[in-house]
Amino acid sequence: MSIFLNKDSKVIVQGITGGEGTKHTALMLKSGTNVVGGVNARKAGTVVTHANTDGQSVELPVFATVKEAIEKTGADVSVVFVPPPFTKDAVIEAIDAGIGLLVIITEGVPVQDTAEFWDYAQGKKTRIIGPNCPGIITPGEALAGITPATISGSGPVGLVSKSGTLTYQMMFELRDLGFSTAIGIGGDPIVGTTHIDALEAFEADPDTKAIVMIGEIGGDAEERAAEYIRAHVTKPVVGYVAGFTAPEGKTMGHAGAIVSGGSGTAQGKKEALEAAGVKVGKTPSETAELMRAILKGL
Repeated sequence: MSIFLNKDSKVIVQGITGGEGTKHTALMLKSGTNVVGGVNARKAGTVVTHANTDGQSVELPVFATVKEAIEKTGADVSVVFVPPPFTKDAVIEAIDAGIGLLVIITEGVPVQDTAEFWDYAQGKKTRIIGPNCPGIITPGEALAGITPATISGSGPVGLVSKSGTLTYQMMFELRDLGFSTAIGIGGDPIVGTTHIDALEAFEADPDTKAIVMIGEIGGDAEERAAEYIRAHVTKPVVGYVAGFTAPEGKTMGHAGAIVSGGSGTAQGKKEALEAAGVKVGKTPSETAELMRAILKGL
Protein backbone atom coordinates (compact mmCIF):
# COMPACT_ATOMS: atom_id res chain seq x y z
CA MET A 1 0.00 0.00 0.00
CA SER A 2 0.98 3.64 -0.37
CA ILE A 3 -0.61 7.06 -0.54
CA PHE A 4 -1.27 9.17 -3.66
CA LEU A 5 1.28 7.35 -5.88
CA ASN A 6 1.89 3.69 -6.75
CA LYS A 7 3.21 1.32 -9.41
CA ASP A 8 0.06 1.77 -11.48
CA SER A 9 0.39 5.55 -11.68
CA LYS A 10 0.96 6.86 -15.21
CA VAL A 11 3.21 9.91 -15.13
CA ILE A 12 3.72 12.72 -17.60
CA VAL A 13 6.27 15.54 -17.32
CA GLN A 14 5.39 19.14 -18.12
CA GLY A 15 8.65 20.61 -19.34
CA ILE A 16 10.04 17.22 -20.37
CA THR A 17 12.49 18.70 -22.89
CA GLY A 18 14.07 21.28 -20.56
CA GLY A 19 17.29 20.71 -18.65
CA GLU A 20 15.72 19.70 -15.33
CA GLY A 21 12.84 17.89 -17.01
CA THR A 22 15.25 15.85 -19.12
CA LYS A 23 17.49 14.89 -16.19
CA HIS A 24 14.72 13.92 -13.81
CA THR A 25 12.59 12.14 -16.38
CA ALA A 26 15.57 9.84 -16.87
CA LEU A 27 15.93 9.32 -13.11
CA MET A 28 12.22 8.66 -12.64
CA LEU A 29 12.31 6.02 -15.37
CA LYS A 30 15.38 4.39 -13.82
CA SER A 31 13.54 4.19 -10.51
CA GLY A 32 10.79 2.16 -12.16
CA THR A 33 8.21 4.92 -12.57
CA ASN A 34 5.74 4.43 -15.41
CA VAL A 35 6.52 7.66 -17.28
CA VAL A 36 4.33 7.70 -20.37
CA GLY A 37 5.09 11.04 -22.05
CA GLY A 38 5.55 14.75 -21.66
CA VAL A 39 4.25 18.17 -22.59
CA ASN A 40 5.90 21.00 -24.47
CA ALA A 41 3.71 22.86 -26.96
CA ARG A 42 6.71 24.00 -29.01
CA LYS A 43 8.01 20.44 -29.43
CA ALA A 44 4.72 18.61 -29.82
CA GLY A 45 4.94 15.60 -32.07
CA THR A 46 8.55 14.84 -31.22
CA VAL A 47 9.89 12.00 -29.12
CA VAL A 48 12.43 11.93 -26.29
CA THR A 49 14.41 8.79 -25.58
CA HIS A 50 15.57 7.54 -22.19
CA ALA A 51 16.51 4.23 -20.55
CA ASN A 52 14.18 2.48 -18.13
CA THR A 53 15.06 0.55 -14.99
CA ASP A 54 16.20 -2.44 -17.10
CA GLY A 55 18.42 -0.27 -19.26
CA GLN A 56 16.09 -0.63 -22.22
CA SER A 57 15.48 2.36 -24.48
CA VAL A 58 12.08 4.01 -24.03
CA GLU A 59 10.62 6.52 -26.44
CA LEU A 60 8.34 9.07 -24.82
CA PRO A 61 5.97 11.14 -26.97
CA VAL A 62 5.81 14.90 -26.44
CA PHE A 63 2.31 16.37 -26.57
CA ALA A 64 1.06 19.91 -27.12
CA THR A 65 -1.22 19.93 -24.07
CA VAL A 66 -1.88 18.04 -20.86
CA LYS A 67 -5.37 17.23 -22.11
CA GLU A 68 -3.94 15.54 -25.19
CA ALA A 69 -1.38 13.66 -23.08
CA ILE A 70 -4.12 12.30 -20.84
CA GLU A 71 -6.30 11.31 -23.80
CA LYS A 72 -3.45 9.48 -25.55
CA THR A 73 -1.73 7.86 -22.55
CA GLY A 74 -4.24 7.66 -19.71
CA ALA A 75 -1.87 9.67 -17.49
CA ASP A 76 -3.09 10.44 -13.98
CA VAL A 77 0.02 12.19 -12.57
CA SER A 78 1.95 15.16 -13.89
CA VAL A 79 5.30 16.51 -12.66
CA VAL A 80 5.93 20.18 -13.42
CA PHE A 81 9.41 21.33 -14.41
CA VAL A 82 8.38 24.72 -15.77
CA PRO A 83 10.15 28.06 -15.04
CA PRO A 84 8.47 30.21 -12.36
CA PRO A 85 6.90 32.82 -14.69
CA PHE A 86 5.03 30.07 -16.56
CA THR A 87 4.19 27.74 -13.69
CA LYS A 88 0.73 29.12 -12.96
CA ASP A 89 -0.40 28.62 -16.56
CA ALA A 90 1.01 25.08 -16.56
CA VAL A 91 -0.80 24.26 -13.32
CA ILE A 92 -4.13 25.66 -14.47
CA GLU A 93 -3.80 23.73 -17.73
CA ALA A 94 -3.26 20.49 -15.79
CA ILE A 95 -6.19 21.21 -13.47
CA ASP A 96 -8.48 21.94 -16.43
CA ALA A 97 -7.38 18.68 -18.03
CA GLY A 98 -8.42 16.80 -14.89
CA ILE A 99 -5.06 15.35 -13.83
CA GLY A 100 -5.39 13.45 -10.56
CA LEU A 101 -2.04 14.33 -8.96
CA LEU A 102 0.06 17.37 -9.85
CA VAL A 103 3.58 17.61 -8.42
CA ILE A 104 5.13 21.08 -8.80
CA ILE A 105 8.90 20.98 -8.38
CA THR A 106 9.56 24.58 -9.46
CA GLU A 107 11.18 26.88 -6.91
CA GLY A 108 10.56 30.63 -6.88
CA VAL A 109 6.91 30.59 -7.93
CA PRO A 110 5.39 33.97 -6.92
CA VAL A 111 3.22 33.48 -3.84
CA GLN A 112 0.35 35.32 -5.52
CA ASP A 113 0.48 32.84 -8.41
CA THR A 114 0.39 29.94 -5.97
CA ALA A 115 -2.55 31.48 -4.12
CA GLU A 116 -4.42 31.90 -7.39
CA PHE A 117 -3.89 28.38 -8.70
CA TRP A 118 -4.51 26.85 -5.27
CA ASP A 119 -7.84 28.71 -5.15
CA TYR A 120 -8.59 27.63 -8.72
CA ALA A 121 -8.07 23.99 -7.76
CA GLN A 122 -10.68 24.04 -4.99
CA GLY A 123 -13.60 21.75 -5.74
CA LYS A 124 -11.78 20.11 -8.64
CA LYS A 125 -10.22 16.63 -8.80
CA THR A 126 -6.53 17.61 -8.86
CA ARG A 127 -4.37 17.09 -5.77
CA ILE A 128 -1.41 19.48 -5.78
CA ILE A 129 1.93 18.76 -4.11
CA GLY A 130 4.27 21.74 -3.91
CA PRO A 131 5.46 24.06 -5.31
CA ASN A 132 9.14 24.24 -4.32
CA CYS A 133 9.23 20.61 -3.27
CA PRO A 134 11.07 17.35 -4.02
CA GLY A 135 7.80 15.56 -4.77
CA ILE A 136 6.62 12.14 -3.69
CA ILE A 137 8.13 8.66 -3.74
CA THR A 138 6.70 5.26 -3.00
CA PRO A 139 9.96 3.28 -2.82
CA GLY A 140 10.14 0.33 -5.16
CA GLU A 141 7.05 1.48 -7.06
CA ALA A 142 7.13 5.05 -8.32
CA LEU A 143 8.76 8.45 -8.03
CA ALA A 144 7.14 11.73 -9.08
CA GLY A 145 9.77 14.37 -8.48
CA ILE A 146 13.46 14.65 -7.66
CA THR A 147 13.91 12.52 -4.53
CA PRO A 148 16.82 10.09 -5.01
CA ALA A 149 15.22 6.67 -5.43
CA THR A 150 18.22 4.75 -4.13
CA ILE A 151 18.14 6.01 -0.53
CA SER A 152 15.62 3.59 0.90
CA GLY A 153 13.36 0.70 0.05
CA SER A 154 9.77 0.08 1.03
CA GLY A 155 8.68 -0.35 4.62
CA PRO A 156 6.23 0.67 7.33
CA VAL A 157 7.15 4.34 7.85
CA GLY A 158 5.23 7.23 6.33
CA LEU A 159 7.13 10.51 5.95
CA VAL A 160 5.86 14.04 5.37
CA SER A 161 8.31 16.93 5.32
CA LYS A 162 8.52 20.61 4.48
CA SER A 163 12.19 20.30 3.62
CA GLY A 164 13.61 18.41 0.65
CA THR A 165 17.05 17.77 2.07
CA LEU A 166 15.62 16.68 5.41
CA THR A 167 13.34 14.30 3.53
CA TYR A 168 16.43 12.72 2.03
CA GLN A 169 18.28 12.64 5.35
CA MET A 170 15.40 11.00 7.20
CA MET A 171 15.03 8.39 4.47
CA PHE A 172 18.75 7.66 4.82
CA GLU A 173 18.57 7.52 8.62
CA LEU A 174 15.71 5.01 8.48
CA ARG A 175 16.78 3.11 5.36
CA ASP A 176 16.95 -0.11 7.40
CA LEU A 177 13.21 0.18 8.07
CA GLY A 178 11.93 1.59 4.77
CA PHE A 179 8.99 3.76 3.79
CA SER A 180 5.46 3.30 2.52
CA THR A 181 5.52 6.76 0.94
CA ALA A 182 7.63 9.87 1.50
CA ILE A 183 6.25 13.29 0.59
CA GLY A 184 8.08 16.59 0.47
CA ILE A 185 5.29 19.16 0.59
CA GLY A 186 7.47 22.23 0.06
CA GLY A 187 8.37 25.13 2.29
CA ASP A 188 6.56 28.03 0.63
CA PRO A 189 3.92 30.00 2.58
CA ILE A 190 1.19 28.41 0.44
CA VAL A 191 1.40 24.79 -0.64
CA GLY A 192 -1.11 22.32 -2.00
CA THR A 193 -0.93 19.15 0.09
CA THR A 194 -0.33 19.92 3.77
CA HIS A 195 1.01 17.99 6.75
CA ILE A 196 -2.60 17.34 7.74
CA ASP A 197 -3.53 15.94 4.32
CA ALA A 198 -0.60 13.52 4.49
CA LEU A 199 -1.32 12.57 8.10
CA GLU A 200 -4.93 11.76 7.18
CA ALA A 201 -3.81 9.56 4.28
CA PHE A 202 -1.14 7.76 6.32
CA GLU A 203 -3.65 7.14 9.10
CA ALA A 204 -5.93 5.44 6.56
CA ASP A 205 -3.15 3.38 4.93
CA PRO A 206 -3.02 -0.08 6.54
CA ASP A 207 0.65 -0.63 5.64
CA THR A 208 1.87 2.58 7.26
CA LYS A 209 2.55 1.66 10.88
CA ALA A 210 4.11 4.92 12.09
CA ILE A 211 4.67 8.44 10.78
CA VAL A 212 7.56 10.90 10.73
CA MET A 213 6.62 14.55 10.37
CA ILE A 214 9.30 17.16 9.63
CA GLY A 215 8.55 20.84 9.99
CA GLU A 216 10.47 24.05 10.23
CA ILE A 217 10.21 27.51 11.73
CA GLY A 218 7.65 29.95 10.38
CA GLY A 219 3.91 29.87 10.01
CA ASP A 220 1.59 27.67 12.06
CA ALA A 221 1.34 24.53 9.92
CA GLU A 222 2.98 22.35 12.57
CA GLU A 223 0.74 23.67 15.34
CA ARG A 224 -2.33 22.94 13.23
CA ALA A 225 -0.96 19.49 12.46
CA ALA A 226 -0.48 18.89 16.19
CA GLU A 227 -4.16 19.63 16.80
CA TYR A 228 -5.11 17.24 14.01
CA ILE A 229 -2.90 14.51 15.43
CA ARG A 230 -4.44 14.94 18.86
CA ALA A 231 -7.96 14.57 17.45
CA HIS A 232 -7.60 12.09 14.59
CA VAL A 233 -4.33 10.14 14.43
CA THR A 234 -4.03 6.85 16.29
CA LYS A 235 -0.68 5.75 14.85
CA PRO A 236 2.55 6.80 16.56
CA VAL A 237 4.07 10.01 15.20
CA VAL A 238 7.59 11.33 15.71
CA GLY A 239 8.62 14.80 14.69
CA TYR A 240 11.52 17.10 13.99
CA VAL A 241 11.41 20.89 13.67
CA ALA A 242 14.26 22.58 11.81
CA GLY A 243 15.41 25.99 12.97
CA PHE A 244 16.21 25.90 16.69
CA THR A 245 19.36 27.94 16.10
CA ALA A 246 17.87 30.41 13.62
CA PRO A 247 17.98 34.10 14.64
CA GLU A 248 14.53 35.48 15.42
CA GLY A 249 12.78 37.58 12.82
CA LYS A 250 14.85 36.41 9.88
CA THR A 251 13.77 34.52 6.81
CA MET A 252 15.85 31.36 6.65
CA GLY A 253 15.99 29.60 3.30
CA HIS A 254 12.42 28.69 2.43
CA ALA A 255 10.13 31.58 1.70
CA GLY A 256 7.77 30.36 4.39
CA ALA A 257 10.37 30.11 7.13
CA ILE A 258 9.92 33.44 8.87
CA VAL A 259 9.29 33.94 12.55
CA SER A 260 7.18 36.87 13.65
CA GLY A 261 6.73 37.84 17.26
CA GLY A 262 6.43 34.73 19.40
CA SER A 263 4.77 32.57 16.78
CA GLY A 264 6.41 30.14 14.42
CA THR A 265 9.40 29.33 16.62
CA ALA A 266 10.93 25.88 16.73
CA GLN A 267 10.39 25.66 20.48
CA GLY A 268 6.74 26.61 20.17
CA LYS A 269 6.17 24.00 17.49
CA LYS A 270 8.01 21.36 19.52
CA GLU A 271 5.83 22.08 22.55
CA ALA A 272 2.63 21.93 20.49
CA LEU A 273 3.60 18.58 18.99
CA GLU A 274 4.65 17.10 22.32
CA ALA A 275 1.37 18.22 23.86
CA ALA A 276 -0.35 16.16 21.16
CA GLY A 277 1.67 13.07 22.10
CA VAL A 278 4.30 13.38 19.36
CA LYS A 279 7.86 12.49 20.32
CA VAL A 280 10.11 15.25 18.96
CA GLY A 281 13.83 14.79 18.35
CA LYS A 282 16.39 17.57 18.68
CA THR A 283 18.21 16.35 15.55
CA PRO A 284 17.21 14.23 12.56
CA SER A 285 19.30 11.36 13.91
CA GLU A 286 17.61 11.51 17.31
CA THR A 287 14.23 11.62 15.59
CA ALA A 288 15.15 8.50 13.63
CA GLU A 289 16.13 6.73 16.84
CA LEU A 290 12.77 7.63 18.38
CA MET A 291 11.04 6.06 15.38
CA ARG A 292 13.23 2.97 15.53
CA ALA A 293 12.37 2.49 19.23
CA ILE A 294 8.64 2.90 18.53
CA LEU A 295 8.61 0.32 15.75
CA LYS A 296 10.48 -2.17 17.91
CA GLY A 297 7.72 -1.83 20.45
CA LEU A 298 4.87 -2.42 18.01
